[in-house]
Amino acid sequence: MQIFPCPFCGPRDETEFLYVGEPKARPEPAEAVSDEAWAEYLHFNANPKGASREIWLHTTCLESFTITRDTATNAVLGSEPFSRVVA
Repeated sequence: MQIFPCPFCGPRDETEFLYVGEPKARPEPAEAVSDEAWAEYLHFNANPKGASREIWLHTTCLESFTITRDTATNAVLGSEPFSRVVA
């Protein structure tokens, strides 16, 4: 069992969370995006080894937030409310 820090509810069991994806900018404008670019956005992720930012949904409070997690050790390094603005 792993404990995830929800920025809204505090530390909770991992079974209360759903992985949403990695934070990345959606290709815009939609009418100008090629099929190849859209497929890459949907299906290809960076999948880095080490520190990585991920978007998670807490199914209890229904809030989305970003977790920084080390993918090599599974250690959670921090969490923050999800911002729809991706740099």
